Amino acid sequence: INTFKGQYFHSREYKHPDVFKDKNVLVIGMGNSGTDIAVEASHLAKKVFLSTTGGAWVISRVYDSGYPWDMVFMTRFQNMFRNSLPTSIVSWLLERKMNSWFNHANYGLIPEDRIQLREPVLNDELPGRIITGKVLIKPKVKEVKENSVIFSSTPKEEPIDIIVFATGYTFAFPFLDESVVKVEDGQASLYKYIFPAHLQKSTLAVIGLIKPLGSMIPTGETQARWAVRVLKGLNTLPPTSVMIKEVNARKENKPSGFGLCYCKPLQSDYITYIDELLTDINAKPNLFSMLLTDPRLALTLFFGPCSPYQFRLTGPGKWEGARNAIMTQWDRTFKATKTRVLQESPSAFTSLLKLFSFLALLMAIFLIFQ
Repeated sequence: INTFKGQYFHSREYKHPDVFKDKNVLVIGMGNSGTDIAVEASHLAKKVFLSTTGGAWVISRVYDSGYPWDMVFMTRFQNMFRNSLPTSIVSWLLERKMNSWFNHANYGLIPEDRIQLREPVLNDELPGRIITGKVLIKPKVKEVKENSVIFSSTPKEEPIDIIVFATGYTFAFPFLDESVVKVEDGQASLYKYIFPAHLQKSTLAVIGLIKPLGSMIPTGETQARWAVRVLKGLNTLPPTSVMIKEVNARKENKPSGFGLCYCKPLQSDYITYIDELLTDINAKPNLFSMLLTDPRLALTLFFGPCSPYQFRLTGPGKWEGARNAIMTQWDRTFKATKTRVLQESPSAFTSLLKLFSFLALLMAIFLIFQ
């Protein structure tokens, strides 16, 4: 990169798309940041290249029947279903689902490794920008020259004015001695991704150093709730040997052979992980007992979105408004979209039912007067 005479920077420095006006832009890295920047740049730039080494699944925020993707995908039922199937079958089903919006192979996006889970890219515009030629998907960069780059698949030089490195982040603890928290191969020696396993006293907690397939905010909040109870002495950690054993098991990242393959550092199953922490603080909702006392709520918890309200139904930090919030969440979801009041037309089934009812009434009257 030192030979390059144009402008280059990491995605964390990006602020506004005006910098790309009438420029030839190369974005390296196809995570959510890189894709967002490439799409924004394509509205102003002369040409935009998006370079990816391994490809990615791209999904729209607007999912089945127009529902938000996470409210459909992230349910206890879906999670249980996925985790009960062999990984190969889950990967096949996931591929079919991802390609139902558009065929990723036709757009040069299909992941090379379709078994190991990679965070899906959420972008509603990317397929449209690719099919209109505004964003050009390219393989990895082979060579950077003074004012151009060469991609691995072709000897042709492409003129480039700006390079954006959307190549992710590394993490470290430079403010702590390595004996406190040691980082190896993208993993830290943290019990349940929170507590250093080998310390004599559990007085240090790390919050948010995890990559769940789900929302980071409720994950971090649940970690904080659990950690505070440990720090206050209300919950106790297992012996050091037990914690180190679990830490080492997580570091090995051995696939179970079932469900999605969380084989990369810090990856975790969102619902399963949060349920682990909630169980420790006695705050996990018991769906079996709830089926007897409040079956409507139990079915909503199981088949509906696994929204953070579920984590406040019981135990420490219980919120009295949690049940109502769960039962009315779809109303709030579509409040923003239903800004035009419509008179709902009756369904075909309702119309047929009325017609048959009317004909039955006429038949009855005819029989009476015979």
